Amino acid sequence: MASMMLRILLAMLVGGVIGLDRERKGRAAGFRTYMLVAMGAAITMILSQYLDLMLSTFWVDSYNVVGRKTDVVRLGARVISGIGFIGTGTILVTARHEVKGLTTASGLWASACIGIAVGAGFYECVLVSFVLMLLCIKLLPAIERSVMSNARNMNIYVEMDSIENVSEIVGRMKAADYTIYDVEISRETKNNVTAQISGLFLIRLPRKEHHTEVLARLGAVDGIVSIEEV
Repeated sequence: MASMMLRILLAMLVGGVIGLDRERKGRAAGFRTYMLVAMGAAITMILSQYLDLMLSTFWVDSYNVVGRKTDVVRLGARVISGIGFIGTGTILVTARHEVKGLTTASGLWASACIGIAVGAGFYECVLVSFVLMLLCIKLLPAIERSVMSNARNMNIYVEMDSIENVSEIVGRMKAADYTIYDVEISRETKNNVTAQISGLFLIRLPRKEHHTEVLARLGAVDGIVSIEEV
């Protein structure tokens, strides 16, 4: 009984700490979601061990009569595959062609795996996995931003007043020797009147340049409502 309570509480604690960071960032899956996923995974693994124990002790006679074989990790494997349904609901493609929620979905999946390890009593694995997962969530985003801010490939989303602004933006890109891979232009209409023009530009810089400087240069074009990297 004490071991079962310890495992469930530990799974809730680990999932809650991981989810708390996602909650602060305003993600779809946060504190309670991660906590419940980790707790549910731990309960599933405890249930698997309980069934295996009961079938080899108290239920052994019935087990021999039926003659069925059990696999203690089968329920845990179902958790790993089943968590994909929750993860899928957190992944969205925005109107700006930006994919959101991949980190949240993968975090839920990893949280479920940690919950399974907690339920199995594999505390060494839980400790290592928990520390590494926190490092991925806390430390790596800063490193990723530093690397990506100086990458030569950029996806730039622009909102503008009129379609004529597209040629001005393209002209400024060519003047700066940017290579344009692709351009997608969208028009939002209201009452048969064009209300908003937006464009997604996939470009490559001729040399390493901080992306804020690129955005500032292109944002100086007249008629630009907003510009950002996606």
